Amino acid sequence: MRKHIKNIILVVFTLSVTLVFSQKKTTDTINTGVIDVVKPYTPTISDAFKVKEVPSLNDETTQTKKEIKYNIFSFPVASTFTPAKGKAATVDKAKPIKLYDNYATLGVGTYTTILGEVYLNHAISRTESVGGYVSHHSSGGGIEGLSYDDDFLNSKANVNYASRLRDLAWNVEGGVGYQRYNWYGVPESQLAVSQSNNIEVDHSFFNAHLGGDVSFEDTYINSASFLFRRFGDNQGSAENRFTFKTKVDVPINDFEIATDVVIDYLGGSFDRGYNTVDELNYGNIQVGVSSTYELKQDDLTLNLGASLFYMRDNEANDSKIYLYPNVTGTYRLVNDVLIAYGGIQGDLIQNSYYGFATENPFVSPTLFITPTDQLYNAYVGLKGKVTSNVSYNISGHYVADRSKALFRNNEITLTTQDYSYGNSFGIVYDNVKTLGVAGEINVDVNRNFKLALKAETFSYTTDDEAEAWNLPDFKGSLFLDYQISEKWFAGANLFYVGERKDQFFLNDGSTATTPFTVTLDSYFDANAHVGYHVNDQLSIFVKANNMANEGYHKWQNFPVQSAQFLAGATYKFDF
Repeated sequence: MRKHIKNIILVVFTLSVTLVFSQKKTTDTINTGVIDVVKPYTPTISDAFKVKEVPSLNDETTQTKKEIKYNIFSFPVASTFTPAKGKAATVDKAKPIKLYDNYATLGVGTYTTILGEVYLNHAISRTESVGGYVSHHSSGGGIEGLSYDDDFLNSKANVNYASRLRDLAWNVEGGVGYQRYNWYGVPESQLAVSQSNNIEVDHSFFNAHLGGDVSFEDTYINSASFLFRRFGDNQGSAENRFTFKTKVDVPINDFEIATDVVIDYLGGSFDRGYNTVDELNYGNIQVGVSSTYELKQDDLTLNLGASLFYMRDNEANDSKIYLYPNVTGTYRLVNDVLIAYGGIQGDLIQNSYYGFATENPFVSPTLFITPTDQLYNAYVGLKGKVTSNVSYNISGHYVADRSKALFRNNEITLTTQDYSYGNSFGIVYDNVKTLGVAGEINVDVNRNFKLALKAETFSYTTDDEAEAWNLPDFKGSLFLDYQISEKWFAGANLFYVGERKDQFFLNDGSTATTPFTVTLDSYFDANAHVGYHVNDQLSIFVKANNMANEGYHKWQNFPVQSAQFLAGATYKFDF
């Protein structure tokens, strides 16, 4: 017992001494040290390597394939069924449309109208063909309220030869034409004088031309063409024009520059001027080069270039150089749905007696003819497709023309000339700026129905003339083509032309000529036709022109025929 008590006292004493020394140790001051970092720590990751070895599986369970044994128990089955032999379904094939190389059309109508046309084409071989056509359109006239004949005639003939080889194709053609019209637009105030002078208002034009073109494959020269035309009238006028054009790709380092080259010669004469008896001559030669470089990037296409023209006036012995911009571009905003386009271009426009007489057959053979310097034609627009069958085009343009040709009613001079009684037109030139906005919608539902609607509005600014003579402020048109059934077809053309300004000269025979501005009313011209295919070769048709029955004035003092009806037939054939 005493031994145990001594042991307990010894343990207690030992623990007390230990605690006292521990407390003293904790109260000692902790020494601090300074660590100098020589280099910042930069952790690194060792490269990873792909294990190229394919692990092998030594598992006997996955390698051992179990053997499968099976038996087919076959026994005969009694059956009296005999399958019928299969037969392919037949498909009704549409009868192929027979295409004919030739056709002839003949029609007759009111105002003693005759319309005829024959087109011929014959294949000499697989690479050669020859063809031609003859057309005739005439009317006996009969416009109410006129004191002079208003009949007209327009006939022309053409022949051509074409050849297509491995690396090139070429064509040559020639033709002649004859037209007859009347200066019947004598104003009422001049009827008594003109009738007392027994004027003859008929006049005629004739022309002959020879031309050709050639196109190449895989060469820097893409194509070339030429045209020579002789034009004149029964008043002693004559005009010659020769044009040559070619398209080439000019290589420069790794680029190709698309280049158009044109040579245009014009020369002609009139027996007299409008107010003089001296012969009036005109003519010039132009040499032009237009180059563009095409730049494409994603949906953007740019054509960057310029046009350079050299012109020599043969009558004035004067030479000039013209430089024009030639920049165009397109950007696909939304694929084919929305495409933006624009550009700025210029041109030296060659005016000619043939061109003026084609646009307005009532011009007098006393014109002063000179080129039009189109400084620039800047335009922007949006086009695309609303659906797969409906497309649109919206655009605006601003054009600056120097010496733009304008038709204006001639001064009344009451001379011995049949066109000097206010019944003809001359040409005046002025610097004209034109601002225009246009919209167009095309609907192509299928092969059987097509429709096109277009509208344009214009605003003009002139320098010298009081108005932009005979230029409309608005133009609209609608074209419709409808294949009603396999046999029946129909179509329509509607035109609307807004107001135009012209100048009228008053002359009572005793006082000086006094000019004043007149406004020509807008007009609407509706034309339609319907036809029936009797068979593959024969079709009959009926046409109606100017269905609104308006005797409107396309040119001052020159009313047109009212409602006209024509019936005819077309026959297709082969030799």
